[in-house]
Amino acid sequence: MNAPTSSSTSPSIMHGMQMPDVAGWSERVIVAVGQNPSSFTGPGTNTYLVGTGSRRILIDTGDGRPEYLPILDQALEKAGCTIQEIILTHGHIDHIGGVQSIHQRYGVCPVSKMPWPEIDARYAFEITTLEDACVIESEGARLHGIHTPGHAPDHLCFLLEQENTLFSGDNVLGIGTTVIPTDTGDLAQYMTSLGRLLEREPVGIYPAHGPFIKNGTEKLRDYIAHRWEREEQILSALAEGIHKIEAIVKIIYAAYPTFLHAAAGQSVGSHLLKLERELRVRREGESEALPTEVSWYRVTEH
Repeated sequence: MNAPTSSSTSPSIMHGMQMPDVAGWSERVIVAVGQNPSSFTGPGTNTYLVGTGSRRILIDTGDGRPEYLPILDQALEKAGCTIQEIILTHGHIDHIGGVQSIHQRYGVCPVSKMPWPEIDARYAFEITTLEDACVIESEGARLHGIHTPGHAPDHLCFLLEQENTLFSGDNVLGIGTTVIPTDTGDLAQYMTSLGRLLEREPVGIYPAHGPFIKNGTEKLRDYIAHRWEREEQILSALAEGIHKIEAIVKIIYAAYPTFLHAAAGQSVGSHLLKLERELRVRREGESEALPTEVSWYRVTEH
């Protein structure tokens, strides 16, 4: 059986990587790592102080664990600033979860994000709405919001005008690729979002996880090519008679540690849901079943 296989070289993954807790990545950007390390977040969520003045924008807040606050103290001291406001790339817990503890430590400040009502309703603090093409300003920084759904429906990236650099949230990671959840993600939207970001030709990318990306435009091209390659691998697996997501993952993610296979299954499922909407694949099984619980076939198969 000549089913598609992964590259024989070991892939780059977040697991076990380390980064400094606080670092100045440019004259306008200081990173403070959220102290929430895992196989998926790497060293933790990157939170960013942006600007050059005595009051700066904080992008994302980690998941709320107390170990983060002394790290944020260090970042604020390094910047010589206080927090002007908080803006969030999206509503996943490792990005929004630290807002309450930051308010308790430093005082209440404005919090803004694109709406995701089901998630936003869980939090007691006031949330101001951000939309596509919004502009957020602080001394030395002008950020342009770009609605980039796919990983999450409320996902925003922010282009820093002074540098033409991009705060990519979870849409682009410093190492590896992001997961597209089958329940709240959308692979077709994600591909469109990557295309929108590529149009901006960012010279660098500040990701929500992992190190700074020096050539942002090249990284975006690589991300787009990677997703199309994965889609072809999935279709080839189906043509070879492999019809379950778990089995497809074992083949096309063979080079990856098995503890990442469940997450990879989410992205494979999102590819299949996209292909199903395009009438290129079909499922056999109960209509309400999860993508992992049914069998998948190319539409040319009988």
